[in-house]
Amino acid sequence: MRFVSTWSRRTWHWITSMRTALVLLFLLALACIPGALLPQRRVSATLVDDYLAANPTMGPIYDRLQLFDVFGSTWFIAIVVLLMVSLVGCIIPRSIDHWRAYRANPTRAPKYLSRMPMHAEGEVEAPLEDVDKRLREELGRWHLASYSAKEDRAGVYSLAAEKGYTRELMNLLFHVGLVGMIVAFAAGRMAYYEGQIIVVTDSASEFAVPVEQSREFCNTSPANFDSFRAGPLFDGTGLTPFCFESKNFTADYLNNGQANGFSSDISYTTDLTAERSEWQDTTLQVNHPLRINGDRVYLQGHGFAPQITVTWPDGESRTQLIQFRPTDVQNFLSSGVMRFDPPAGMYPDLGERRQNQIAVEGVFAPTAKWTGPNGDMLQSAFPAMTDPAMAVDVYVGDAGLDTGRPQNIFVLDQSLIAGGQLEKVDRLNLTPGQEITIDGGIKVRFDGAAEFANYQVSRDTTQLWLLATTLLMLGSLIGSLTIKRRRIWARLVPTQTGTHVELGGLARTDRAGWGREFEAVADRILGRAPVELDEDPENEVAGLG
Repeated sequence: MRFVSTWSRRTWHWITSMRTALVLLFLLALACIPGALLPQRRVSATLVDDYLAANPTMGPIYDRLQLFDVFGSTWFIAIVVLLMVSLVGCIIPRSIDHWRAYRANPTRAPKYLSRMPMHAEGEVEAPLEDVDKRLREELGRWHLASYSAKEDRAGVYSLAAEKGYTRELMNLLFHVGLVGMIVAFAAGRMAYYEGQIIVVTDSASEFAVPVEQSREFCNTSPANFDSFRAGPLFDGTGLTPFCFESKNFTADYLNNGQANGFSSDISYTTDLTAERSEWQDTTLQVNHPLRINGDRVYLQGHGFAPQITVTWPDGESRTQLIQFRPTDVQNFLSSGVMRFDPPAGMYPDLGERRQNQIAVEGVFAPTAKWTGPNGDMLQSAFPAMTDPAMAVDVYVGDAGLDTGRPQNIFVLDQSLIAGGQLEKVDRLNLTPGQEITIDGGIKVRFDGAAEFANYQVSRDTTQLWLLATTLLMLGSLIGSLTIKRRRIWARLVPTQTGTHVELGGLARTDRAGWGREFEAVADRILGRAPVELDEDPENEVAGLG
């Protein structure tokens, strides 16, 4: 038992030491690096899958080390918990010691004040009682105590004054703010929710196609989001009820293609039973969200949704308008996939119908630029839709429409192509309104495109707490760096003509900013003219406190 007790005390002392806290803080910062460099599943599972496919050797190793979920990994949480324990273990004993030091009287003067870093003495033509009163008035804002000749180390009546206790208080508040910030962040991650919605909306371009899809979104169920993630304490039933409708999306660009601003006009309501005429209008801009009862609606991004129409020999047609994923965020060259099921009348047999599905995979450029040796490689020269075009590969076969498995809307299932279930029959370069007939008499027409806006709905109830603790941490850090701990001792010896005053000064931390203040106090007490001091940094004015 004695061994266990000794080991426990040593372990606790090690965990709660400032050195351990600094090491854990460094490890926490180091642990955040892979979270910033590698794709994270909580942000984009698709990017993680792409990384694993592109790195078959190191990808699985990173996955086993939980590097694709850094901030939810076991080792990251362990570092955070240890850091919290260490900081709390540092704060509590230091707070008790600080309170005791604040309540205690300033320490008695050393025997030889002349050995102090700052020293002054002189004769004052006034009785000891008047000099003592003047000293007390001068040091009125200091923590002051007096000692009789019996209590003084040199056997002389003395005063001891100390200032700068706020420095240690600021240091403690800094650690309290740091702990509060971590707790607020952790609590926010436990109960937050965040969802993405892609809405295809109207565009001012002459090549834009009319949008017949619904542009309304209601925050009533996680199923209404295109992607949704939430903390473990959120069960999906506490969504803030509201609806909004996207009216348009507008993007302004400089001549070099750099974005100058994005905006989207929307109508919204918090009363789900209200008539559409009662909805309120507002404009979303980047970093200017709509705040609704604690939720925030952000305009996060945008892109393009091409429209393709496929017409079969019997005259029946299918039209799809679907968003493509930008692969070039500068000029918005985008890629995506459309899948078409043939008319039931052409293939009454379900198996035969499955073997004649159409898949169109390709890229879309809002402003086409043809490059390559044959001038048939599509690039985008500008992010606005001024001269759109598409380069597509057309596949016939089993596109996986009725397998019951979810499919990526941006890429085809490569296993279907590798297994021969889906075969490429043609490669087409299309401009708006252009229609080309492929084998089997099937016509593929590029109608044009619309723009889509990406909205984000998020809620974090601890944001104000996070802001408050962060401000507390930063403010106390400034205070702990500017406030100086300093002491002044004064010995008063009555003489025939007045009182001999000897002063000594000592900085508890460093001397920077203490010299001028001590000299000013000495000048006023001894009644001498102020002396111009040199520009030595030691003589700069002391901080607050």
